[in-house]
Amino acid sequence: MCGIAGFFRINDKERRPDDGKHVLRQIETMWYRGPDAQKVEIGPGVGLGHARLSIIDLSHGADQPMYSASGQTCVVFNGEIYNFQELRQELEQLGHSFRTQSDTEVIVEGYEAWGTDMINRLRGMFAIALWDKARDMLVLYRDRVGKKPLFYSEQNGTLLFASEPKGILCWPGVRREPDLEAIHEYLTFQYVPSPMSAFKGLKKLPPAHMLVLKRGGTPRVTRYFALPKPTKTYERPMEQLQEELVHLLKESVRLRLISDVPVGAFLSGGVDSSAVVAMMAQASSSQVRTFTIGFEEQQFDERQYARQVAERYGTKHEEFLVRPDAMSIIDDLVYHYNEPFADSSAIPTYYVSKIAREHVTVILNGDGGDESFLGYTRYLSCKGVDQFDRIPHKLARTLQQIACSMPDFLDRYRLPRYARKMATKLYERPSRRYEPAIAFFSDAVKQSLYGPGMKDFLHRSALDRLDPYFDEAPNMLLGAAWADTHNYLPDALMVKVDIASMAHSLEARSPFLDHKLMEWAASIPAHQRFEGSEPKSLLKKAMRSHLPHDLMYRPKMGFGVPIDLWLRGEMKEFTYDTLLSRQAGARGLFDMDHVKSLLDRHVAGENWAYPIWALLMLELWHQMWIDSSDPFTHPAAQRIIARAPDTVSKV
Repeated sequence: MCGIAGFFRINDKERRPDDGKHVLRQIETMWYRGPDAQKVEIGPGVGLGHARLSIIDLSHGADQPMYSASGQTCVVFNGEIYNFQELRQELEQLGHSFRTQSDTEVIVEGYEAWGTDMINRLRGMFAIALWDKARDMLVLYRDRVGKKPLFYSEQNGTLLFASEPKGILCWPGVRREPDLEAIHEYLTFQYVPSPMSAFKGLKKLPPAHMLVLKRGGTPRVTRYFALPKPTKTYERPMEQLQEELVHLLKESVRLRLISDVPVGAFLSGGVDSSAVVAMMAQASSSQVRTFTIGFEEQQFDERQYARQVAERYGTKHEEFLVRPDAMSIIDDLVYHYNEPFADSSAIPTYYVSKIAREHVTVILNGDGGDESFLGYTRYLSCKGVDQFDRIPHKLARTLQQIACSMPDFLDRYRLPRYARKMATKLYERPSRRYEPAIAFFSDAVKQSLYGPGMKDFLHRSALDRLDPYFDEAPNMLLGAAWADTHNYLPDALMVKVDIASMAHSLEARSPFLDHKLMEWAASIPAHQRFEGSEPKSLLKKAMRSHLPHDLMYRPKMGFGVPIDLWLRGEMKEFTYDTLLSRQAGARGLFDMDHVKSLLDRHVAGENWAYPIWALLMLELWHQMWIDSSDPFTHPAAQRIIARAPDTVSKV
């Protein structure tokens, strides 16, 4: 795993004296993504920079930027190509020579053999920048699922790119202004969705897309991959599906064990991470290392379940009881995440990454299982809504009226709480019906929350971006999973894990997000992945001989922290002072009386923890990244920069 950055002048090939210094500064702001080596290559009107975390071929001969054997193609690359050995053999048969054992080299040689279509042959996670000298062209790629981040911005005739926004914001003359439309979407989703960023003028390259920019032209962004749509499914015998799932997951895990440094696994005690550890134990010739963190609060502590899996497979298991202290790391989170990010599970993910990095450099996790195999609790609600929709309209209208007037009525039929709210939105679009399950601030709440600075956005719902995904699905359940796969997964889950792990120079790999496994899962009808009222039933059946029964069929817990208690206790005064400050009020974004009401109601016993956390992270982001004359002089930034090894110059 690494950090990449650089520039490409659109209309000229001028070499300027400070080009190298500016690119070096870009990668040094992200030193933690690659503490082992930093290197810059400057050409006519182009610069590429790389901060390396050594995983495959630890020699300095594999450092980047790396040229092809012909010297015509130069690459910087963040990620891993798991099928690089197979591709190398194919390229050698075509006459290409190799100087290293790294996966990076197959990218430049593959590009010269197959052109931009080379990307379709790669199996892995990646953000890639290629400089094609012969065609005078820059090519950017982002992996199919969005596991690796890539931002870009056009500034005064120069295209800048970097793994994180800070790698662009440090460039001389780049202004830091909030994109209020992106903030509008953040307040709905808890994250800023692609291709937007929280900064005006900065964009994310969307997953499964490439950007091609020829000198003198304009950037052209195109999609190179798409999963099969939810309508393209076909039924197969359950026994066959279970066997195929185990085979594909084993293969995916095996590929992700390729490394020249120590590898371990996050083991939460949930089905997905436990399944990954089971496959690791069967594929590995050495003892698997597993890492679990526990909490004093019983409702968040899954150590007993993780322990069952560790004991079953004889892993070298490390358990750590942590008392998350949000106040001690909150500024670090704001600095590392670059954008406002309100998923509070970033806190335990940050802690477990820090602990794991003391023992290993690569970690496997269970991310992606819920989207492909329909595991979220909210999908049970969606399935309930699909059942509700089968009722004749006249009867449905009557039930809708009852649901509105007697909220407990639907409880008698054991429909989940979100299903009640979804059912009351009987004649609304699916995205609006999904709102109660995913929105931090609903469209209705925004009407009273927004101040003058945000009022212009009330005419457009952030939920509109989900409509195309629901339109491509045959029902509410598959529409929700399809929307989550293209939004929540890349823009929330992957961001959370990438930032939290890379903050500690730890590479995270996700076997469930192998695109071949995802393609296969997408071809299975919903009723075979989710039987009856049992989410993720196919995966659980496939794992019956691999995992304890009580682990798989217990209620789902999430990876969380007691934010509601913190906001009533140790963080109460800080939160009031921050959100109701003169500085916050002067932005004009929110009605301050409404914000105070939320705080007061939460302290009085109602639970508004997640919306309040979203507002808090937004305000702290403003203070660090927008208000500051130089965010890199912030105490959190200086603290992080000071931890850089001696090989990294301090920016």
